[in-house]
Amino acid sequence: MNYVLAIGGLVLLFLGGESLVRGAVGLARKLDVSPLFTGLVVVGFGTSAPEFVVCLEAALRGQYDITIGNIVGSNIANLMLILGVAGMIQPILSRASIIKRDGLAMLLGAAVLVGLAFLGEVSRLLGILLLLMLVGFIAACWISERATKNGDSSEIEEEIEEEVGKLPASTWVAVFAVLAGIVGLVLGSNMLIEGATGIARDFGISQAVIGVTLVAIGTSLPELAAVIVAAIRNHADVALGNVLGSNVFNVFGMLGLTAVIQPLTISRAFLDLDMWVMLGVSALLLVFLTTGSRLNRGESLLLLAGYTAYVVFLLDPTGMPGAAA
Repeated sequence: MNYVLAIGGLVLLFLGGESLVRGAVGLARKLDVSPLFTGLVVVGFGTSAPEFVVCLEAALRGQYDITIGNIVGSNIANLMLILGVAGMIQPILSRASIIKRDGLAMLLGAAVLVGLAFLGEVSRLLGILLLLMLVGFIAACWISERATKNGDSSEIEEEIEEEVGKLPASTWVAVFAVLAGIVGLVLGSNMLIEGATGIARDFGISQAVIGVTLVAIGTSLPELAAVIVAAIRNHADVALGNVLGSNVFNVFGMLGLTAVIQPLTISRAFLDLDMWVMLGVSALLLVFLTTGSRLNRGESLLLLAGYTAYVVFLLDPTGMPGAAA
């Protein structure tokens, strides 16, 4: 039954995330919000919605290791698994604007999360500060977009529309898609948490390991689907901005809002391995993107191999440092 709950939860999270993203982008278009801004903010937030719902549900149950593990694990999966898959399909070209704005914000988010791990808790005040930093990031995105409004934005906007896919035909359909997505995310998160914690108990695996592996991968499915579609359609560079934006939302938005609702404690076991993997990969990705102005297939293969080794290392039953501690 635990496996049925976990698989069913993953399916609902995937479908709910897809419905929310399409509905949100369609609604933004109907309200005459720029597709470029929508692609970064709405799609980035929409694909992070599964992580947020799972994190909040787990936090309210006092399962803080799943909350933190999901955030850390999702950010690692986004950079190593999702971009690795996309880069194997097609090398990902990087824009200087994406690296300077989204890339540095992503790296800052990883560093902030490591700092919070040393502190050992995320209070409501810290949650508010994280949300304010997210507002600053969104404002910077808006200002940057307005500055390039008369440049090549039309081409980028077309790429975003292709990546998201067919949008709702009317405002009411868009609203329904958003609501249906939220319902799917809530139900899916409940099922996934119940199934994942049951599996963890059955195999004697810690909640933290489940958080950074099964739950993190499951809640990253919307990003994975969007990136694969974008890469197949030769627009993997747009997917890069969405993945980086998602990592920023995970730390400043998802963790911040969760802490405002329910203050969290962070186990120092995450400092044994997981936090450093997240921070190191964040820095390594920026090196890859700046040195060759792209993420090539060799670098993508390295990311995938590294992620495979990381997950296998966590699941090794012989006892290892990191989240399993």
